[in-house]
Amino acid sequence: MVDLEAAIGFVVAHGDAVERARLSWLRNGTPVPAELLETAEVGQAPDGGWPATWGGEIASIDATCFRLAKLDDLGALGRPAARRALDWLASRQQADGGWAEDPALADSAPEWARPGDPEAALFLTANAGFWLTVAGLDARAAGPLDHRVGGVYAGVVQAAAHSLAARLRPDGSWPSFLAAGWLSAAVLHRQDMFQESARIQVVLAERMPKMSPGDAAWLAATLRRVGIDPQDWIMVRALRRLAETQRSDGGWESDDGHQFDVHATLRAIRACRPAPIS
Repeated sequence: MVDLEAAIGFVVAHGDAVERARLSWLRNGTPVPAELLETAEVGQAPDGGWPATWGGEIASIDATCFRLAKLDDLGALGRPAARRALDWLASRQQADGGWAEDPALADSAPEWARPGDPEAALFLTANAGFWLTVAGLDARAAGPLDHRVGGVYAGVVQAAAHSLAARLRPDGSWPSFLAAGWLSAAVLHRQDMFQESARIQVVLAERMPKMSPGDAAWLAATLRRVGIDPQDWIMVRALRRLAETQRSDGGWESDDGHQFDVHATLRAIRACRPAPIS
């Protein structure tokens, strides 16, 4: 079983002010001070996206999705900065329902975001589709007065789901990076494309025993975010993997370096917390 208290202690001990605010919001829905929200939003480009550290001043789909993940943990997806980012993501969808980074980033982008690379395009499509899906879920949960996000993005997400489903192989695998699998499964699940999502989940379950701690945390947080129950078979396996890989200090190791261990641990906490936070 995951030691949630130890995980909380790790974030308190090693997180910065924004990361500790993310923890408080995930645990209790504690309102985040305005100055910390503004810190989390800093650097947004005029068009609505955020540039990547490797991309100069050009807004990046990958970087924008990463920033939305942080804002989600602060309960900030309804703020103007996040809304502009979501609008920008939607505007960057291509005619085939997918996404790709700006061609100007070709010389600097890492492999998972490289313009013109089909594997990168599938990952970016799954990632952008996931965050637009989350935005739609939050809009519907907000009540009948908030129609904007669900109405604006519904067609975008539907096209993304069909683009993702078209790339699946007969055995449920996909020609892209591992993370594209759980992001795609989440998008397809919310589009009621349950067979396609289940095929992906079977492949993910087969890979679970060797999955890295950071990947297990990302997978579990992603599926939990779209409403897959912690008692569902894929979530049970993911949480078991998290329990196996939790360190003695309470944290989980990120694949992106120790500077992101707190981020990976916050993902695990989101997946394991007792009460859902939308």
